[in-house]
Amino acid sequence: MRKEARRKAEKRERPPARAMAIVAHPDDAEFACGGTVAKWTQQGSEVHYLVCTSGNKGSRDPRMTPHRLAEIREREQRAAAKVLGVRKVTFLRKSDGELEANLAFRAEIAMLIRHFQPNTVITHDPWRLYQIHPDHRATGLTVIDAIVAARDHLFQPELMAIGLAAHVTSQILLFSTDHPDYFVDVSDTLERKLSALARHKSQIGRISDWRERVKNWASASGEKGGLPLAEAFKRIQLS
Repeated sequence: MRKEARRKAEKRERPPARAMAIVAHPDDAEFACGGTVAKWTQQGSEVHYLVCTSGNKGSRDPRMTPHRLAEIREREQRAAAKVLGVRKVTFLRKSDGELEANLAFRAEIAMLIRHFQPNTVITHDPWRLYQIHPDHRATGLTVIDAIVAARDHLFQPELMAIGLAAHVTSQILLFSTDHPDYFVDVSDTLERKLSALARHKSQIGRISDWRERVKNWASASGEKGGLPLAEAFKRIQLS
């Protein structure tokens, strides 16, 4: 009964009018929520990406340089986002592996949340047990803090002077979570997700079975949520 209720609730719920996926690296969004993004844009949502680094250290090629890799990965990310129907990709171009949850980082993200005014924000779950990647932890925590800063006008009052009014985000969806309670059926958009991921050649080129892995993840999440194929999130409703 619980799984059936989840299926019905997911079918009834409208997609957000505007959404932001705020992630640490190029390809994080495609792996974690590419099927959801494809589904929402197909249903008329306006989706924006905010990528905090350019993934300039994500290579095992000893001949690769950070500058060259950043150019490659930004190009791959834009191509992948286009497949999914993402409206715009913004890069903060911070150095890979060096993100920190601090006030300056929070202020940058809060400013962009006020600018794009998302109803829903998707990001990393910073409380995932044994999450070893510092960028994932720092991004998730900073995004959550920035959502609070963006919604209250007394935070960053200087933004009001340039027309960036306070904005209330309705919900946060945390991916790669230990406690999923919100499942999106991606049966109809999994192939678009795979097509988008295929654009990240610098990352998946060394993983021969990446398609099977992604399909298995979707199947496992679907089993938890009572759906054929799914992406799983921890949902935080704010209004």
